[in-house]
Amino acid sequence: MSLPSRVQLIDVGPRDGLQNEKQPVPAAVKIELVHRLQAAGLKEIEVTSFVSPKWVPQMADNAEVMAGIQRQSGVRYSVLTPNLQGFEAALKTQPDEIVVFGAASEAFSLKNINCSIAESIERFAPVVQAALAAGIAVRGAMSCTVGCPYEGDVAPERVAYLAGLMKQIGVQRVDVADTIGAGTPLKVQKAIEATLQHYDVDQVCGHFHDTYGQALSNTLAALQMGVWNFQSSVAGLGGCPYAKGATGNVATEEVIYMLHGMGIETGIDLDKLIDAGAFISDFLGRKTQSRVATAILNKRAG
Repeated sequence: MSLPSRVQLIDVGPRDGLQNEKQPVPAAVKIELVHRLQAAGLKEIEVTSFVSPKWVPQMADNAEVMAGIQRQSGVRYSVLTPNLQGFEAALKTQPDEIVVFGAASEAFSLKNINCSIAESIERFAPVVQAALAAGIAVRGAMSCTVGCPYEGDVAPERVAYLAGLMKQIGVQRVDVADTIGAGTPLKVQKAIEATLQHYDVDQVCGHFHDTYGQALSNTLAALQMGVWNFQSSVAGLGGCPYAKGATGNVATEEVIYMLHGMGIETGIDLDKLIDAGAFISDFLGRKTQSRVATAILNKRAG
């Protein structure tokens, strides 16, 4: 078993984590969260999304947030762009990477964006081409790669199909996402194997939700396959509005604690990361969802 010696994390807290919060989070708080994450050593941060404020009011301040960040060299700032209109608005804010998305489940695709998987990828093709022409990197988020709230288990062939479509339109790297957090290690490995039919392991990212408490086990299963890119969310922020009852992404603090305990480098300062999570949790008026952060904050208080 050869584990990677180093792991790169993308913190999706500012975008995926905050988008479903009912209370408005001011741009200044989002900017401060990004600043704290990069101060903790994160080299990739998913900042915001350029969707219609009618659908996601929390992200209406996207341009303001992007303009307010004091960018650090060596840090990649990504944004979600669901269509050409969103991409054109995003382009003005100079993101390093855009994210397009598709589901491995037809039912989820229809419920989420009102079209089939093939249609959703066709819609994204011009967005991907425009980004690549502008010198912007492109990542593809593949949701429901192991389970779907409407279809149940998702076959690895469906994941391979989606990965193939993404590759065809020029997507450079992909996230294998367990959107509802129902996956278990072998299912996750099969989804990754299916993705590896079209992408090199260096272009594959694990994105695991912790609904059933499996996110760290699934992260370990992906590490064992050589995956070294993962997405997580500071303080365990977020959920999925289309996946009823799905808890947030795995907390970045949990992933870092596990990786450091395994002797895997991340370049991230766990104490500063915990402070970043405490900052946003305090603003939201609730305790952090991270058990690692809770344990360390209790220890500090004691």
